[in-house]
Amino acid sequence: MTSTVEKLSASLLCLSLACAVPQLIAKKKDQPAPSANEQKRAVHALNRLTFGPRPGDVQQVMAIGVDRWIDDQLHPEKISDSTMDARLAPLRTLHMSSKEIMEEFPDGAMIQQVMNGKRRMPSDPERRAIYQVQIARREEKRERKSEKQAAVVTQPSAAAEAPAPTMNQGAAPEPPSAAEGAKTAEELAAAAAASPDPQPATPAESAMNMMSAPTTVSTADNTSPSATPAPQVETKMSPAEQAEAQRREDRLYTDLKIQSIADMPADERYKKILAMPADDQIAFANAMRGGKGQDFLAGMNPAQREVLQAMNNPQGVVVDELAQAKLLRAIYSERQLEEVMTDFWFNHFNVFVGKGPERLLLTNYEQQVIRPHALGKFEDLLVATAKSPAMLFYLDNWLSVGPNSMQALGIPARPGRGGPYRYPRMDRPNAKRKQNSGLNENYGRELLELHTLSVNGGYSQRDVTEVAKVFTGWTIDRPNDGGGFEFDARKHEPGPKFVLGHRIKPKGEEEGREVLHMLATSPQTAHFISLKLAQRFVSDDPPPALVDRMAKTFEKKKGDIREVLSTLFHSPEFWAENTYRAKVKTPLEFVASAVRATGADVQDATPLARQLNNMGMQLYGAQPPTGYSMKAETWVSSAALLNRMNFALSLTSGKVRGVKVDTAQLAGDSSTPDAAIELSAMEAKLLAADVSKQTHDSIVAQLQTPSKNAKPPDANTMAGLLIGSPEFQRR
Repeated sequence: MTSTVEKLSASLLCLSLACAVPQLIAKKKDQPAPSANEQKRAVHALNRLTFGPRPGDVQQVMAIGVDRWIDDQLHPEKISDSTMDARLAPLRTLHMSSKEIMEEFPDGAMIQQVMNGKRRMPSDPERRAIYQVQIARREEKRERKSEKQAAVVTQPSAAAEAPAPTMNQGAAPEPPSAAEGAKTAEELAAAAAASPDPQPATPAESAMNMMSAPTTVSTADNTSPSATPAPQVETKMSPAEQAEAQRREDRLYTDLKIQSIADMPADERYKKILAMPADDQIAFANAMRGGKGQDFLAGMNPAQREVLQAMNNPQGVVVDELAQAKLLRAIYSERQLEEVMTDFWFNHFNVFVGKGPERLLLTNYEQQVIRPHALGKFEDLLVATAKSPAMLFYLDNWLSVGPNSMQALGIPARPGRGGPYRYPRMDRPNAKRKQNSGLNENYGRELLELHTLSVNGGYSQRDVTEVAKVFTGWTIDRPNDGGGFEFDARKHEPGPKFVLGHRIKPKGEEEGREVLHMLATSPQTAHFISLKLAQRFVSDDPPPALVDRMAKTFEKKKGDIREVLSTLFHSPEFWAENTYRAKVKTPLEFVASAVRATGADVQDATPLARQLNNMGMQLYGAQPPTGYSMKAETWVSSAALLNRMNFALSLTSGKVRGVKVDTAQLAGDSSTPDAAIELSAMEAKLLAADVSKQTHDSIVAQLQTPSKNAKPPDANTMAGLLIGSPEFQRR
């Protein structure tokens, strides 16, 4: 086990390397990297077009030829990626529609429908167990609330409790005798000993205490040892206290039941849990919530694990599997550029996992909206996001109602009279508008500012309002059932609109398509999208000439993303010496590149997702529509980089659960280990030997430490220090 001195020594080295990162990044602008020979071209291409090189990738790209490899990445359909299917197969939610996800992993609205009798309880025992637990939790919560309200109503007032006035009411009360005080203390102690223990030492002891706990407390009003005992007065527990005591007793017995099946074979254990009554299943789900029930999942197949986890948190299963898939694809997919661009576009068209049912909509959004268009036409991607239930919900457009629409005016639909886009006259000043109907400008504003033209794109507030009117009626069909896009003519604002100086004729849904086409083909949009792509692949402040050339390609090729990227990757600016390892990695890029560089075997990607939470980049967790920043200033600080160093050391020492790293392979598997040789081998494999003298000397100093109490860093520590080094922080 590592000694305290060793830990202190490693911490000091971590601090030294981490604190050096901001300065080295700043110096990078003035100190060009070595000339880009073929190996460096391969390293550079891998660092920019992928989530980082794996062992052997540099040699493979050089053998293919860098330019040919880039062309293959621009056409992912040419690349076999069959191994990903096997890795993603256990994540069943990836293969479900939004409707199926909502039915199998219900949210609060779906549970409430079952409770209200508007939807049938599933007959399938597995799905039924998920619903049973969620319903029982809601009923218990409602019961507690009712008990609390009843206790408040029935509690006597202070005036009612006060004794009747007496002649000597103002006199000071006589102090109790010593005997009375002692007896009262003894009774209180006895009552406390008989009360239920809120934190039992063991489930068995607590269960026994529960069974023997009295429901009344006796007191005696004896003023002296010789006095005649007063009548016994029983102070009963309130109904709420009795109910809570009963619940606690039931849970203690349930804990004992759960412990009794812990050693059963996995299949038998699974069947036993499904056969439990709802109260017992709640206790099991609560144990899973605290992490104590993880042992019950051992040996179970993915579908069984999924059901038991869903009993605790149905929506959490969906988000967890989506996060695992994102990390597994970033780490293992051969179609790396497609993964990079899927992440880029999701961030550009960001939606937030924490807003209502978004948890159940994200899977479809990333897989069916973003991914298929990641290297296609920008206009197709723009239209797909505009119609996505995830985007419609996130920016509230599904609720947007035109101020003069039929719905806002309370005019009932009249089928067959005038067609879908002919509205009644709107010159009725006394028309009564429905409450809670209104125009929502969220999507209109973000469409112009973040998705297309940019904040400096030349639009006005009036344009925002007019665009919002255009998209009234773009809503969600049966939102509680996982429905898709629907155009509701009754919500749509009638009449012409004026956007960016163009008159949009009234034609219902087609108005939105016309505006999206106008924005997708705008020169301002071409420049803005080209700028963001250049910031991702070249530098935080890319050369204007490069952005202009990319924008021209964007316009000429009608928004073909693949063609714009080809212009970028074949530009001299992309290959300039001062771009080599000049981009600071985001936490996602850092974690994925660390796992790829070490050749780690990931059996469970969830702990990696938790590491990203610690680094401030929760997957799908960017709340504002701007998404996460790609710029160094957001991620470079001593505290943040120390977190990265801690992760690197945990990864290489095998302390990240579900991830295995073979550092011996990185060190060269030498039969006669030599620290200096191992370090040299690791520098070549992890960083293509691009290690600064400062980093190398810092690690060598640890290898040659004169301290008698501290051992030199082993292979695990050396690998961790290199991954946490300033050089590895950049791509």
